[in-house]
Amino acid sequence: MRRRDFIKGIVGSATAWPLAARAQQGESVRRIGVLMNRAASDPQGQSRVAAFKQRMQQLGWSEGRNVQVDVRWGEDDLTLSKKMQRS
Repeated sequence: MRRRDFIKGIVGSATAWPLAARAQQGESVRRIGVLMNRAASDPQGQSRVAAFKQRMQQLGWSEGRNVQVDVRWGEDDLTLSKKMQRS
């Protein structure tokens, strides 16, 4: 009888484990890509990115908690945008 109880316990815990793991997952992190055709050192570009991130935070999006913002800089090179259009 003990052997059957042991097997029932193993099977029961194995079926409940995926449900417990799913319940512990937090909020998913969204990813936003920001493409700036400015140099990374440009103060106006930095200001715009900072304003964007600040507004996102005001709307309830916290970087690292529920959103990730990836910023890429074009370094004022217009040929980069032409290369992107071709591919």
